[in-house]
Amino acid sequence: MSAEMICSSEDVLLMLDSLMREPAPFWDRFYQDRAKKIPFFVEHPDENLVAYAESGRLKGGRMLELGCGPGRNAIYAALRGYEVDAVDISEEAIAWAKERAAERQVRIRFECKSVYGMQVEEVYDLVYDSGCLHHLWPHRRVGYIEMIRQALKPQGYFGLTCFAPGFTEMGGALDHSDWEVYRERSMKGGQAYSREKLLQIMGDAFELVEFRAMKECDGAERMFGVPFLSASLWRKRG
Repeated sequence: MSAEMICSSEDVLLMLDSLMREPAPFWDRFYQDRAKKIPFFVEHPDENLVAYAESGRLKGGRMLELGCGPGRNAIYAALRGYEVDAVDISEEAIAWAKERAAERQVRIRFECKSVYGMQVEEVYDLVYDSGCLHHLWPHRRVGYIEMIRQALKPQGYFGLTCFAPGFTEMGGALDHSDWEVYRERSMKGGQAYSREKLLQIMGDAFELVEFRAMKECDGAERMFGVPFLSASLWRKRG
């Protein structure tokens, strides 16, 4: 049998993966220079995550962070009493996150792995994504959202920050369509998600609790917030 024969839907996904950039080497290079002026290299948690916790909506339990980067949100959650698992595809990011957690003396289960193919059954009270979804190829999005739904306990929460339509930190629009990604074979830095687009792709599995622009924060507030991201909180249906 030919190694390149398509016999299943997973074969289609793997074929499409092969046409696009391999993500792990890119993100390893991205995280190697820790002195770069990257907004989310700070140690502060997302301002919306802090708001959810301080409002009482999030009451602790088990948390899974997807695309955790250097670990700032995972560390915040652990300090508030969450039992935290956190994954990222970059070995460089995970190494940095482990160093930060050790400095803060918090225990977090960090793991270097892809979010594709993860299978977890209803064990988490909160799944959190700060900038992972908007870097996923569109053909992987359906499986990603279903994985999150399966990972959450009934009525569990999914927190998300992602690129807002119109502009990024570099001033460029990210409003290209899914089909354009494949015509260009490029994400052009990522995809933007409006409230309507998120409802279209997530509304069957999740109830929207809150959607808003992320609040811009300076270093004095010890929180992370930039105007080119939106923040949303969702609850698992059923």
